[in-house]
Amino acid sequence: MSITQTVKIPASHKLTIDVPREIPVGRTIIAFTPASAGKKRMTEAEEMELFRLHADELNAEAMDVLSYQNCL
Repeated sequence: MSITQTVKIPASHKLTIDVPREIPVGRTIIAFTPASAGKKRMTEAEEMELFRLHADELNAEAMDVLSYQNCL
């Protein structure tokens, strides 16, 4: 399983990481890769289009997660 998240490194270089429950307990490798300065960010419209294209998958995943939370 691989999860990618972009974070902004503060001047203090200190981060607090909340690990998703999907990551199993135990040893984990965390890799840091500097983002390229030339990488173009998505516009809000492009981001919304991406969500629209994958809405069914995202909703199904959200419902799956919620079903586990209701069992506790």
